[in-house]
Amino acid sequence: MGPVLSSPINIYLIWYGRWAASHQLLIKDFLLSISTSDRRAAPSPSVSQWWRTVSLYSDQTGANISSSVVVAGEYSDPRCSQGTHLTRLSMQQVIAAAVRSKPLPVDHKNGIYLILTSGDVTVQDFCRAVCGFHYFTFPSVVGYTLPYAWVGNSGKQCPEVCAYPFAVPGYMGGGGPGALAPPNADVGVDGMISVIGHELAELASNPLVNAWYAGEDPTAPTEIGDLCEGLYGTGGGGGYIGQVMRDREGRTYNVKGRRGRKFLVQWIWSPVLKACAGPNALD
Repeated sequence: MGPVLSSPINIYLIWYGRWAASHQLLIKDFLLSISTSDRRAAPSPSVSQWWRTVSLYSDQTGANISSSVVVAGEYSDPRCSQGTHLTRLSMQQVIAAAVRSKPLPVDHKNGIYLILTSGDVTVQDFCRAVCGFHYFTFPSVVGYTLPYAWVGNSGKQCPEVCAYPFAVPGYMGGGGPGALAPPNADVGVDGMISVIGHELAELASNPLVNAWYAGEDPTAPTEIGDLCEGLYGTGGGGGYIGQVMRDREGRTYNVKGRRGRKFLVQWIWSPVLKACAGPNALD
């Protein structure tokens, strides 16, 4: 078995495309809600409690995934230096540019690099096969092997595919009554946050694609987020997301974050319970 991210985790954000400051702040509030070291930890059920399931995973030495997660740096590329359509290979060029010009460090021990593309950027297989993914950089492209993840804003491209349940596919009734109100009133960014949580959980537990996954093919693994995709609460399954909460405005959430934020994030497979788990579970 390969490594997990057992050292304190430094997230380096790469904002690709044009981003509103309010959207950046919302995403950073989610990321900064993960760590239990934050004195302003949210009440239960919280994002940090959600991450505890991720932290149950360990490597072959018994070292668990770290509960310390910080945003250690940011890099913006509003002019889309690699174009407005990214492939998996050109995405690594984005990371290369960030570390070579040194707005971001090369952090071998603690770093993960999170590329977030704005709504006007298209990505290879986005909306068809993936809403996000994680992998590691090639030394031939970046100069180093660094774990990274990508998530795109699907709000204008395919919300019914990548922002479910805030938008619903046509075969489930389209975007009508079946769609739930997003907790922060933004279908695209609220949808991104659940995918970000999914990818970070899998990146932490399978950073080099040789640790926690199911299946015979590590290039197409079933990972700890995949096993619980579409499940957000007790009783979920078969297209039903499970029991979640609603605020006074009818907006849907299942975890709380810093500064009073609320989020809807999917559950994660627990290696202890051998089932999908989340802090808003009713049993």
